[in-house]
Amino acid sequence: MLNVQGIDVNIGATPILRGVSLEVPSGTMCGLIGRNGAGKTTFMRAVMGALEAKTGGMEFNGENLREAPAHRRAHVGIGFMPEDRRLVPQLTAEENILLPTWTTRIEGAEERLAWIYKLMPEVEEFRNRGATELSGGQQKFVAFARALMVGTKLLMLDEPSEGIAPVFAQRMVEIMANLKEEGESVLVAESNDKHIKDLLDRTFVIERGSIINA
Repeated sequence: MLNVQGIDVNIGATPILRGVSLEVPSGTMCGLIGRNGAGKTTFMRAVMGALEAKTGGMEFNGENLREAPAHRRAHVGIGFMPEDRRLVPQLTAEENILLPTWTTRIEGAEERLAWIYKLMPEVEEFRNRGATELSGGQQKFVAFARALMVGTKLLMLDEPSEGIAPVFAQRMVEIMANLKEEGESVLVAESNDKHIKDLLDRTFVIERGSIINA
């Protein structure tokens, strides 16, 4: 499904990723594991088109992502949860979840939202609250749900358990376990695989911008 081969990514004049290759087959849950600063977020931002890959190949279901505009990811079914959530403060929780569909106009949005609320009933409980009224953990859940809204074929999660209370982090793992049972395709980046090791079909260890173990 997602096939990345030998990409180099710079931020400014600084090389961040060096010849990174990994593959996320359909229906698998894969981990991108590395310490802070190893290149996990840079990799995900490159896949999402927010950063340019200088070399290498990047395909999703046969489509060349390197040549596709950034907004194309949502249209082809890739959902991304950034580490810092990036909610729109003026919108409610539910409006933030639905935000990507306002431009993609995906079919079955109401059914997809109902599925998400079944998967994450706690989010449905505060769906009408403003984004700024939510705790950090609740905001992470909203960002997770927003990624699920368009991530019908691939879900990318950037440190979903980072910076939240242990009870929220454990709940994140439970949700990911449910997604695995449903055969969803997921790439999750974490600083370590302590809580998700048993869920992962493949583990890619990244260090100093390079994959050192796969």
